Amino acid sequence: MLKSLVRAAGAAVRLSSAPSAAARVLPLSCPTIRSPGSVGSRPFTRSLWMLNSNGASSGYRPKLFSSKILSPSVSCGCGGLHTEGDKAFGNFLSDEIKEEKKIQKNKTLPKMSGGWELEMNGTEAKLTRHLSGEKVTVTFNVNNSIPPSFEEEEQQQKSAEEEPEIVSTPNFVVEVTKQNGKQTLVFDCHFPEDEISHGEGEEESDIFAIREVSFQPEGDSDWKETSYTLNTDSLDWALYDHLMDFLADRGVDNTFTDELMELSTAIEHQEYIKFLEDLQGFVKCN
Repeated sequence: MLKSLVRAAGAAVRLSSAPSAAARVLPLSCPTIRSPGSVGSRPFTRSLWMLNSNGASSGYRPKLFSSKILSPSVSCGCGGLHTEGDKAFGNFLSDEIKEEKKIQKNKTLPKMSGGWELEMNGTEAKLTRHLSGEKVTVTFNVNNSIPPSFEEEEQQQKSAEEEPEIVSTPNFVVEVTKQNGKQTLVFDCHFPEDEISHGEGEEESDIFAIREVSFQPEGDSDWKETSYTLNTDSLDWALYDHLMDFLADRGVDNTFTDELMELSTAIEHQEYIKFLEDLQGFVKCN
């Protein structure tokens, strides 16, 4: 319903300028994420040039060759520009694609427990569940869902076995609509960098948090700024706990969000490989 609801910037963004999957790494401290085995995650690959620099963010790019412009290719039939750089770029992408497919843990998308139905629209995923006259919908987008790394130099010194694994932690929106209701209760949720804890005696902390809550007209595809929005930053803990219990009663709890991370990680990795394949085809004029 609310495709534009995920209005806040992603908790983290991929270092998109990096020429390989090397920059797609997880911060050293991310307590919201359980052990790597609890979600579908993957180790990052590392380009050779990353080993001799601080990565794309440093602005350093080794000159691998002199880019020599060749005549428009006749063999491929595209009549476009081809250079030695394009050829090397295409070969590099071919190796990257092979490596990413080799470490891909989920060839098919993992199933969500609890009777959730999955609907995909590009990088956007929608999970729907019906129970006792209510419709619960969870929507998330895998774009910008990979936390960046701020400790590249330390990570470069680690062996491949010690490197952290990539986990997608997207913002997600939960919509609860009652039968014959005219309004939808909307929760804007995210995975915070710091673990949420309400007290020292609490055994298990929530791995996700509610950022905002609002009522929106049922069936409306756009978030109405004129509707009152409750921000939870300064909210009373008792009210916040009741809101979290409300979601848990409808199946949105730690177990669900663990599975959501696994699903999102698998989707993101599939989309990343597809992007590399499309990029390779574009560079080679396929």
